[in-house]
Amino acid sequence: MEGKGILNLATLKDQVYEYVRYQMRIGEIKPGSVIDMTAISKKLGISRTPLRDALIQLEMEGFVRILPRRGVIVNVLTVQDIKDFYEILGALESVAIVSVSDKFGEAEAKKMRQLNEAMSKAINEDDFDQFYERNLEFHNVYIDRSRNGVLKKMTDVLKKRLYDFPRRSGYIKEWEVASIKEHKKLIELLSEGKFMDAAVYIRDVHWSFLVQEKYVRKYYSDEVEINSQKRTRIIKV
Repeated sequence: MEGKGILNLATLKDQVYEYVRYQMRIGEIKPGSVIDMTAISKKLGISRTPLRDALIQLEMEGFVRILPRRGVIVNVLTVQDIKDFYEILGALESVAIVSVSDKFGEAEAKKMRQLNEAMSKAINEDDFDQFYERNLEFHNVYIDRSRNGVLKKMTDVLKKRLYDFPRRSGYIKEWEVASIKEHKKLIELLSEGKFMDAAVYIRDVHWSFLVQEKYVRKYYSDEVEINSQKRTRIIKV
């Protein structure tokens, strides 16, 4: 019976985690705000224990800071954060590409071509949500073939912090078109078995902050403005 209770609590924690993350994604819980734990507990009809455990996980992933006797602060996304995340993602994805050289073949290249074509179609139809999902799938073709579970988890969390915190309704079409072209070059290198070149390309071009900076600053312009004002407020959800 004791084991069953622990499992139920763990499941509840995961559900609360997903709820809080969803509120962040849709912008109900905003960067820089203070999370009202009492309001969330009452709304969900739960004790503070699963909520506290969910917030601890979110702190470990960098979404919030738990301050003793001061509450839980939702982290803002700064330009330096974005630069750091790009550097880490470039390093992680380059490692993933090299590590799957013995498992990457024409089937994987074909899948990436199909996803890239779907991204192009989505942009032509101004469907950014579709572009976003296919983009994640594109990169996961080689990430998922890596045996490094930590690498997979880290790339997933960092991309959520970059693009899903909150999810933006607009997009920079010029950036997405450039990204599709970069994907084509990556597929070409992988198809030719040039895995080291592909690893360098994903790190030094696709995930290079210097290369992508003009798009990054435009895409995150509202976020940068909010950060500069250093506003903090309590959000009840």
